[in-house]
Amino acid sequence: MPETLLGELAEVKFFDLLKPLLTGKKTGILTIQGKEDGEIFLEAGNIVHAKTGHSFGEEAFLSIMGWTAGKATFEPDVPPRDRTISIPTENLLLNWSYRKQEWERIRKVIHSPNDIFRISLQNDIKDKNVKGDQWNVLALTNGSRTISEIARALGWDEFKTSKAIYRLIQAGFVERTEERRFSNRKAIGENFFQMLEHELKKVMGPVAPFIIDDKLTDFGESKESLPLDQALSFVEAVREEIPNEQRREEFKREMMGFLSSGIRG
Repeated sequence: MPETLLGELAEVKFFDLLKPLLTGKKTGILTIQGKEDGEIFLEAGNIVHAKTGHSFGEEAFLSIMGWTAGKATFEPDVPPRDRTISIPTENLLLNWSYRKQEWERIRKVIHSPNDIFRISLQNDIKDKNVKGDQWNVLALTNGSRTISEIARALGWDEFKTSKAIYRLIQAGFVERTEERRFSNRKAIGENFFQMLEHELKKVMGPVAPFIIDDKLTDFGESKESLPLDQALSFVEAVREEIPNEQRREEFKREMMGFLSSGIRG
């Protein structure tokens, strides 16, 4: 059977798309395409396999559950390609609930993937131990790399990286730096966002401002701080949320025309 579009994660929570497949005891493949791609296989309403570009199994499933952008589709009656999840789905969802709570604690300290931390001076002369992979995180936490850059260097996702840095903060090894990577660059200006929202509403309707806000969160910026030299990459990121290919190109053409004419804030 052909695949069915379930929705856009910028408009609806992923769990709200997954829930009817679980309660309906569906078999098939749930695919997410966007900034990141992922797959979840269901068998009679049980989650038996998950995959992203960086992970498999439970870790992949937990990562996908935190995504807020991308197109979700479902193709029924597709048998699982592998079985990387052996625990009951009820336990898997419980683990996801625990991770959400953990994210809430981490977000009180680490607010954005563009946050920058550095090794802190030690006033306490007692010996301290750094465990396992924390060594690699500590080596890269040099006061200039963002959390996103550290994650890419290690091949980790944002959650795993943020959790490791959070533990290093709690242990007193690292501290926040107030350095702003783009502090000496010109901000993009309000006219850009007015045009962006206007064009996006043409193709996406009233959800357009929410999509823009989600992308700003992904970039770790606000409308006031997004630097001018990221205008093109931001347009491309927003463009990926438009499901219709023709409308994607129309949106890009209008925005490229606006950018080439010059942005005045």
